[in-house]
Amino acid sequence: MIDDSTTDRVSVSRRRLLRSAGAVSAVGLTGVAGCTGGGSSGSGSDGGLDDIRVAYMPIYPDMQYFIMDQEGYFDELSATISGEVFSDGPSIVQASATGDFDVMMFGIVPAMIVMDKGIPSKITAANIQNAMQILAHDDFAAMWEAAPSGAEAFTRFKEERGRRFTFGTFPPGSVPDILLRYWLAEIVGVDPENDVKITALGGAGPVRQALLAGEIDGTSIMEPVPTVAQIKGAPYQSIAWAGDFMPGQPAAVTLMHDRLRKDNPEQATAFVEQHQRATTFANEKPDQAAQHASTVIGESSLPVEIAREAMDSRASDFITDPHKIADGAQIFSEYASQLGKTSKALSNDAMFDFGAYDSL
Repeated sequence: MIDDSTTDRVSVSRRRLLRSAGAVSAVGLTGVAGCTGGGSSGSGSDGGLDDIRVAYMPIYPDMQYFIMDQEGYFDELSATISGEVFSDGPSIVQASATGDFDVMMFGIVPAMIVMDKGIPSKITAANIQNAMQILAHDDFAAMWEAAPSGAEAFTRFKEERGRRFTFGTFPPGSVPDILLRYWLAEIVGVDPENDVKITALGGAGPVRQALLAGEIDGTSIMEPVPTVAQIKGAPYQSIAWAGDFMPGQPAAVTLMHDRLRKDNPEQATAFVEQHQRATTFANEKPDQAAQHASTVIGESSLPVEIAREAMDSRASDFITDPHKIADGAQIFSEYASQLGKTSKALSNDAMFDFGAYDSL
């Protein structure tokens, strides 16, 4: 969960082991690690990068970052990893304009915006798939089950309540928003603009608060918010899951700047290798993964018990293989363009570099 009142960027980094013949550098906490002028990371004597700067978000779909950081997987890399946390995707998009970051771990739509702006970068790994659930108030869920179709359920709601069903979710063009619009238009058969009302709440924190206060009829949201709603006894339940109607639904991804991905492919592959290692860890050791997520995000925002419960959700489908989200990425690309988030729909060739993953 994100505390959306937090707007300041917090810099967190760890001095990684830099090995050369017979010499090992000291290990300790640093601030922003040794970047050269012009916003790019410095090059080591072997021609690789000395420093790899990572922008990430305190969200469940960035689980691999939490594990790589806490399990010391970054220590296996030949560069210092400097992580900087942002409260939302648009903030990373804005920061990317200066070209400071070598890796960005955030939603696929903000990643598309970065690429559309001409920042030389491509997606080298997926973080999660099938992450979104459509939640609805228990009263509507009963109506949904009884109606001959989903469209009829929304029609009956409007007739009985005298108003349109209100969804509260992330802003227009975000991953939850696009997934919701796709589900409504292509799966349910209703007009997202006229048959229902979609309200932008800003982020996971406001969505969670709206659910607990009963202020919305439903939402499109990722974990751990559905788990929080369940644990807190909020009268909402899942009526649809992305894995059922859009298998391979993209959510958070790992976007790499060309100076890492293209100019230093060995280091890029090594990063993706540790990412894959973290994915395996998340799927095989959910107890420890939940602890790491709570530690990095902050236990006040994500208590360990909630993090652990959310690990059992079908929406906690952590992956590294970018091929798995390629089909869904094209759907999201079309919607992002239609909503004006990108100047055009991006092709998979423009968005993805499968090479690092395929070389593992």
